[in-house]
Amino acid sequence: MKANLEKVSTLGRKLNITVPATVVASTFDKMLKGIQKQAAIKGFRQGKAPIATIKSIYGDRVKQDVVQELVQKHYFEAIQEQQIDPISYPEFEFDQPEESKDFNFTANFDVKPEVNLKKYENIEVEQEKFAVGDDKINEVLENIRSSRSVLVDVLEDRPAQMGDVAIVDFDGSVDGAPLEGGKGAGHNLELGTKSFIDGFEEGIVGMKTGAEKTLSLKFPTPYHAKELEGKPVEFKVKLTGLKKKDLPTMNDEFVAQMMGGGNIMGEGGTKTLEGLKETIRKDMEESEHKRIENDFKNRLLRKLVELNPVDVPASMLQEQKAALVEDMKKKMLDQGLTDDQFVDYTQKWDKDFEKTAADMIQSGFIIDTIAKKHDLKCTPDDLENKFAEYTKQTGIDLARIKEFYGRPEQTSRLTYMITEEKVIAFLMKTIKIKEVSADQLKQAQN
Repeated sequence: MKANLEKVSTLGRKLNITVPATVVASTFDKMLKGIQKQAAIKGFRQGKAPIATIKSIYGDRVKQDVVQELVQKHYFEAIQEQQIDPISYPEFEFDQPEESKDFNFTANFDVKPEVNLKKYENIEVEQEKFAVGDDKINEVLENIRSSRSVLVDVLEDRPAQMGDVAIVDFDGSVDGAPLEGGKGAGHNLELGTKSFIDGFEEGIVGMKTGAEKTLSLKFPTPYHAKELEGKPVEFKVKLTGLKKKDLPTMNDEFVAQMMGGGNIMGEGGTKTLEGLKETIRKDMEESEHKRIENDFKNRLLRKLVELNPVDVPASMLQEQKAALVEDMKKKMLDQGLTDDQFVDYTQKWDKDFEKTAADMIQSGFIIDTIAKKHDLKCTPDDLENKFAEYTKQTGIDLARIKEFYGRPEQTSRLTYMITEEKVIAFLMKTIKIKEVSADQLKQAQN
């Protein structure tokens, strides 16, 4: 066997392999005799049919078996000989084998990039300043009030205003033709919710019941229906009724009645307003701590990538990006988005998906390299401790936890997660944390 390795890109490799004719011939002979022993051919006892007859009947199958045998055996011999460790599944190219000729085939694959750690200790990473103020508590209370509100007619003689629920008939047209799906009667529209395109709800504000109006608007860009992006549209609107939300008074009596119908705050809830506020605060603080911690971890990983860039194997980028898109598709389709709308979404955010995938791959290589350098790899004891932790958290039997994580793909994910946790804990000993407000972080991201 002869093997020649070509560098086709930074991480792409092409392995050219030649198997001598003598080996090809002996492999053909092996496959033919194997079939001969098992073949039941009319006119011959089993195992006694001539090789020529076997060739004429099973020729295509023999060639397939020969290719599989030669490629598998000599590919692994070649990568060992060349001392390379492919990081992706190889793509093979070959011609049909012939008994009296050398067999040539190629294998295309990516190799693991070299990771040069430049700076990963004593780095500065921004972290959102923890803040759960009364305004956030009051926002939750207002949401609770709103969820328990009832719609009542507006009895006073006044025009529609933001916050009202307008009952409208509308008929839309584009270029003088009816707008598909743009007609409705008796539609309840809460003004201020941005349920319609910009300008629609604002156009109803100021109208009185019984009034009619034509709204000259424009579809936004981008828009889920590509053919309507940026196009002018007219809506003939009639305000047929006006309602408003009648909100309950938030006091001890309301809270007690609400809890009597089912404890929306879970076990340990309270039947007083102050107790409800405290429960909301506790839940929000726990949720905010987790969110800020997760956001900080992601920011730390992005910082590591920024300071220690790594070449990304094309095959891994393609797979990771596809996984991200598929995950997002499931979430957005569950929220009611159509397939066509999702296609538009992925086209718009294609570069973001690609960058996120590249960052994830690079951070994975960096984490793995730091773990090896400082002996932070996941151990069997780490896995056992994590299983026990999950059992305590979920109440699921330890044996079932182990059975689930006994699958190779789940074991791999958990092993990496534990390794990542250990590396981040190690880095946290030297990281300089700079606390900034949520607004400052948003400005920096924009």
